Amino acid sequence: MTEPNERPTSASGAKLFKVAFDLEVERPNWPPVSVERLWGEKTGVKFEIRIMNTPFFVRGIAFGDLVHVRPDNERRELVFEKFTQESGHSTVRIILMREGSRERVEAKLRESECSWELAHSFGNYMAVDIPATVEYRGPREWLQEQVAAGEIEIQESAISKLHQQQLPQFP
Repeated sequence: MTEPNERPTSASGAKLFKVAFDLEVERPNWPPVSVERLWGEKTGVKFEIRIMNTPFFVRGIAFGDLVHVRPDNERRELVFEKFTQESGHSTVRIILMREGSRERVEAKLRESECSWELAHSFGNYMAVDIPATVEYRGPREWLQEQVAAGEIEIQESAISKLHQQQLPQFP
């Protein structure tokens, strides 16, 4: 257990740091925040961080990806500077369009060995991590069927090269 002012640690015991990703406006009122902060752990390379959670709004970043950061003394935080290397994980965002679809979606994600985070301020919005060990074709086909049925909307925010190779026609 961590003390209130103590940084959390990863499964390996490494202390985690917040990395600020400044977001560009994609359309009016989206994204609903100007900065998203993701947890990351240091690597052996100076100013390189491994992202340790799944982003809700940052595009092109997935769990485990490596990024280069710069300290911003004025803001008193580490700020994303550039993408370094992908982890093989992918990020998909899901918007639940109908009542009752959450349980079905979560059951399918669990069955597919994916993890997800819910945005507490947006009850129908999920950020999904597709691990490198998951064959993406099956979950993707199921998600597309749910989109066609009007149950959900999806955004494939960061699809790894590994997962792209598993799909006959991507995008």
